[in-house]
Amino acid sequence: MALAQLALFSGTDEARAYHDPARPGFFSILVDVNGNKRQSSHRLTEMPTILGLIDKTRDTWLTQAEFMRPNRRVVNLARIGLLFADLDTYRTPWAKGRKPEELSAAVLYHCHQEGIPTPSMLVFSGRGIQAKWLLERPVPRQALPRWNACQKYLIDRLLPVGADVAAKDASRVLRLVETVNSKSGEVCRVVHVESGSDGQPIRYSFEFLAEALLPVARWDIEKQRQERAEKRQIKLLPGNKTDNLRGFSGRQLAWHRLEDLRKLATLRGGVSEGERMKHLFWRLNFLLLSGATHSGAMYHEASALAREMAPGWNEYRSKELMTLYAKAKQFEAGEKVTFGGREYPPLYTPRNDTLIDLFGITDQEQAQLRTLISKSMAAERHREREKARRRANGAMDRETYLQAANAKQEQAQGLREQGLSIRAIAAQMGVSVGAVSGYLKAAKSVQSPCVLQPAASTIKECSKSVRITNGEASPPAAGPAFE
Repeated sequence: MALAQLALFSGTDEARAYHDPARPGFFSILVDVNGNKRQSSHRLTEMPTILGLIDKTRDTWLTQAEFMRPNRRVVNLARIGLLFADLDTYRTPWAKGRKPEELSAAVLYHCHQEGIPTPSMLVFSGRGIQAKWLLERPVPRQALPRWNACQKYLIDRLLPVGADVAAKDASRVLRLVETVNSKSGEVCRVVHVESGSDGQPIRYSFEFLAEALLPVARWDIEKQRQERAEKRQIKLLPGNKTDNLRGFSGRQLAWHRLEDLRKLATLRGGVSEGERMKHLFWRLNFLLLSGATHSGAMYHEASALAREMAPGWNEYRSKELMTLYAKAKQFEAGEKVTFGGREYPPLYTPRNDTLIDLFGITDQEQAQLRTLISKSMAAERHREREKARRRANGAMDRETYLQAANAKQEQAQGLREQGLSIRAIAAQMGVSVGAVSGYLKAAKSVQSPCVLQPAASTIKECSKSVRITNGEASPPAAGPAFE
């Protein structure tokens, strides 16, 4: 896109590429005021007005995601409409002295060489480049672990062009277009747009990007997840293995457990004072295990979770959380704990039964949760899924099957009574000779009064072929009593 056209991308235009003022939720801005960073959160509906009031002479950053509450912690994430990478090109020797457009060209060339889909837009931040891949539809909070896996892959592949490994989380803020970068005196601006057929920045399906970026395709993930579920064995592996299928699945499980604990509190109408620390500890543990946050942001996330349970509660800097912080550091360093001849991550990976007992989760509550369920309930859900899968593949339920079988038996018996041979019946019904024989045999057994008609009127008939000895029924000495 020509440079004159890029000038049309104001701060509001660029923000609208991944924020929709018509959606519910919040966004945040961070402003540097005389060396002090001040953060404020606003409703998405207010975004055009708020961004229009920004002092462009000050360093200003904008959240890339949208949040459920006026707080940009990842536990409050609602959705995110893009993938991104913050490239500190000024730290790389090859970039020295290059103009923003030249930096942009170098990044595009590197993406092409690495097989990375072309970014929808590149933004010059005043010193480096922000690469952004816009999505057709925002990714909901439930898919955050998978989004994190894509982010990690992008950052790893873009390290040669200065990717900032610390700037990949969903709560990240990036410099706002049209505002000044005080360190360089340059204005943040869009320097490249990859246009689609409609002339707008190209947008990608998240499924397409995930399949292009992740080492394992989604259908393989689902297949192996199902195989593990059938064996009833779920393992959580160290969080630094996001390029490994089992590690990714462990992160997803940890995120779902966090969501289940929050749902449990909702079902109970809140968390009682005596239960708060227990809830906070385990929520943080699973948040860290999911890879959605790290030790450096742990206490910020703890603050958001504490306020969610009880506004004004600030007892989260306890010894218990200090222990969790130490384990989070070990987890990030890739350390493992050996127990019973097996290796585990330093963070806690309890069994479902342990958590159910710890929180006293009832069967009624489990029915509304996703992962914190007993083995019996998990087995029941598996049976229901299998039943639904068979129905989707055209299989009949048992009642329908029995009705159809009875109808065929009656049809075969009626044709037989008309004098047709078994072969003629098979030809007329469009089935095999063996099937017809089975229908007639089944029909005959149903008609036998000794088998399915134990009414008083049939006792005499049955007694003809059964004699009573010492109070016990036994077949007569001569010949079989039943066919």
